[in-house]
Amino acid sequence: MIRRKFLFTALAAALTMPALSGTALAQKDKEQKGQKEHGAKQDHQAKHHNHHDGKQLVADKIKHEGRHEIDRKGQYSAAVDVKNGKIAGMHVKHDTKGEVPVKKYKTNKDMAKESGGFKTTAFIKTQAQYLGSTWIGYAYVDDFGNEEIYWFPYDMILDGDTGAVEYVPAA
Repeated sequence: MIRRKFLFTALAAALTMPALSGTALAQKDKEQKGQKEHGAKQDHQAKHHNHHDGKQLVADKIKHEGRHEIDRKGQYSAAVDVKNGKIAGMHVKHDTKGEVPVKKYKTNKDMAKESGGFKTTAFIKTQAQYLGSTWIGYAYVDDFGNEEIYWFPYDMILDGDTGAVEYVPAA
């Protein structure tokens, strides 16, 4: 009788193990599938940073007060407000959605020049370089998740690094 009880218990355990492991495997597959989908969403939302030389885009417009459009990317138009020969802020407007939020960054590297590719140092004027300077960037995110950042030297900005967060380049 004890032997039958033992065999019945062992048989029941043997039969339930595949069922339990099957559900555990199915749950694990579900989790992995969810992670893959979540990863796909992250890839879609991942920001590709496009750096622009704001100083070059503004050029002589810095001498005239008011709002000046400096760049247009698809349905987005970027404009800067100029007061007293300095940039007071940046506004980005979408053709159908209206105003787009703009984020302000600061860094000690000239990101617009670093992302521009290889340049021979013999052809760069020394006076044109901002050595040891802080750079302020205004950024917005477009419909595709790309972050467009316009970099200006600190001395071109009216309110400096007020409200700016430290820029960490994408890896």
